[in-house]
Amino acid sequence: MSDAYELERLGGLLRLLPPAPQGWVQAAQELPLARRTLDEIVARAEGDLAFREALLEDLEKALQREGYEPTRSIVDELRVRFVDD
Repeated sequence: MSDAYELERLGGLLRLLPPAPQGWVQAAQELPLARRTLDEIVARAEGDLAFREALLEDLEKALQREGYEPTRSIVDELRVRFVDD
């Protein structure tokens, strides 16, 4: 069978699937921004001792004070990275 046929068949099979749940779609849309935000916070904490200490002292307040929205997923991930060190 040709590659074009296989791709066409695969496309047809995918169209038969039900749509993804809205929560999955929303999470997939939000994930890139959340990853960039996490990377930014971690990089800043690695280079700024005072910021890192503020995160360790009171994570949510330190994030709010610096203009970050302390969403549950970001706070949970940062706790894993910093508080559990």
